[in-house]
Amino acid sequence: MSTQTVPSSTVVNARRVTTQTLQEMKAARIPIAALTAYDYTLARILDAAGIDVILVGDSASNVMAGHETTLPITLDQMIYHAQCVVRAVRRALVVVDLPFGSYQGNPNEALASAIRVMKEAGAHAVKLEGGQAILEAVERIVTAGIPVMGHLGLTPQSIYRFGTYKVRAQEPDEAEQLRRDAKLLEEAGCFAIVLEKIPAALAREVTASLHIPTIGIGAGVECDGQILVLHDMLGLTTDFNPRFVRRYARLSETITEAVQHYVQDVRQRAFPSPEESY
Repeated sequence: MSTQTVPSSTVVNARRVTTQTLQEMKAARIPIAALTAYDYTLARILDAAGIDVILVGDSASNVMAGHETTLPITLDQMIYHAQCVVRAVRRALVVVDLPFGSYQGNPNEALASAIRVMKEAGAHAVKLEGGQAILEAVERIVTAGIPVMGHLGLTPQSIYRFGTYKVRAQEPDEAEQLRRDAKLLEEAGCFAIVLEKIPAALAREVTASLHIPTIGIGAGVECDGQILVLHDMLGLTTDFNPRFVRRYARLSETITEAVQHYVQDVRQRAFPSPEESY
């Protein structure tokens, strides 16, 4: 757990974060801080704390709904979570995952899904997983004026094709394909790319080769930014312990103790007190 105190002047900047802001941060070598959020209350806290990017991730399928994978969550459900987050945010850039099945069919379907997310949720950008296979979809969405974030490496929507959550692009052929895909996504108009669970040396190389920012998760320290699932970082999840997650809090333990204390007070009629009654 990190105990370093960060000066408030480096945490909160009132200026609205945009895709151009992220480009400027890459140029200035200022690391981009990103986290996931799925609800109003936590998104409001993240925004006030100075987070640069909030991803309304399809990981909501796991941490909010209890599914084993990200595949079950629907576009309607993603829009609902995005609406909650957008209402809370005044500064951060809000990016929303297009869920599995909402963009893989054809570019027109992808554009229709992205338009719904932007219009109904008020999102600032969308994120798609994959490389060469989704280029037409990316181009169609970008041409419509919607910012797109890419996602390479371990792409959770493809977990049944991978068959495992192991580190990706360790073999030369897969690493070379990732390099090509990163350049293709940049050329297609992506404003940033998430690199998930790939060797740090490869992430460093890809980051240096691109003009757009890279956001790493399990991809080493030399990406242009970092992202974690909020529930993992806060220690709310206890059954998921990958090497790349750092726990900045142990909220599962804190909440358990608080609830146990509450139950005890209720049982003993110690709550509410006269001061807490009318």
